[in-house]
Amino acid sequence: MIVDNTAPQMEICRSFRKVAQMLRCAIVILFMLGLMPVSAAEASVIPGEEHCVVNVPSWDKLNIRSGPSMKARVVSRKRYGSCGIAVVGNCQAQWCPVEDGHMKGWANRRFLSMVSPSLYCTVSKGRQDVVKLRAFPSPQSRVIVALDRPTCAIAFLPYARGNWQKIRVHGWEGWVYRADMSGQ
Repeated sequence: MIVDNTAPQMEICRSFRKVAQMLRCAIVILFMLGLMPVSAAEASVIPGEEHCVVNVPSWDKLNIRSGPSMKARVVSRKRYGSCGIAVVGNCQAQWCPVEDGHMKGWANRRFLSMVSPSLYCTVSKGRQDVVKLRAFPSPQSRVIVALDRPTCAIAFLPYARGNWQKIRVHGWEGWVYRADMSGQ
């Protein structure tokens, strides 16, 4: 006689999936109610400007919907850190009309934050004549490009970690030490 021992294991897997799904739902609800700490600066939305996705967990995506409602059909999904989203009109309550160059739809304003105008420059400092744009906010991270001092027309992206700021300059995106930057 063959005994099937997989049934209890399958039940454990199903239970684990249910718990994981409930945890994801609880986190999303806490974010929406404003009870979960925000990892980026409080979202600011300005019609006509470029925005990035913020306040979305790394394992999830922001749903761009066909209308200003949680019940509207999802037309696109964007990861945390995705930029290039334009708010193309006035928001209606918590919902803003958006476009990403491919799709138009509506996004909840809590998950959008404007990219700063390109008004920043690298500053001159002692003997170092370059600012290192890094892949991650760490002095041990890979250098993407070295920026001459002064380099201007730098946009701050809505992400900061400690003394590090994520920026965009000349088509590059990466992290710099905030003390190496100044406003124009």
